Amino acid sequence: MSRVEELIAATRLNELVNKKEEEDKHCKTVLWVLAIVGAVAAVAAIAYAVYCFFTPDYLEDFEEDFEDDFDDDFFNEEDQV
Repeated sequence: MSRVEELIAATRLNELVNKKEEEDKHCKTVLWVLAIVGAVAAVAAIAYAVYCFFTPDYLEDFEEDFEDDFDDDFFNEEDQV
């Protein structure tokens, strides 16, 4: 009987090891997918930051043209205290 019990124990141990390997394989696949998605997101964030850094801000030039006119139209020298 001990021989049969050893065989059953070995079979159970083999099933547990195979199950563990299947779970590890699944976890590694998920980990690789997440790593690739993270790398793509990091590259996109860096590209956006570089784009924003090198793109000129045309709005500042547009607002500067009207600042002098705005101050002159609404304020007179007599109104200032």
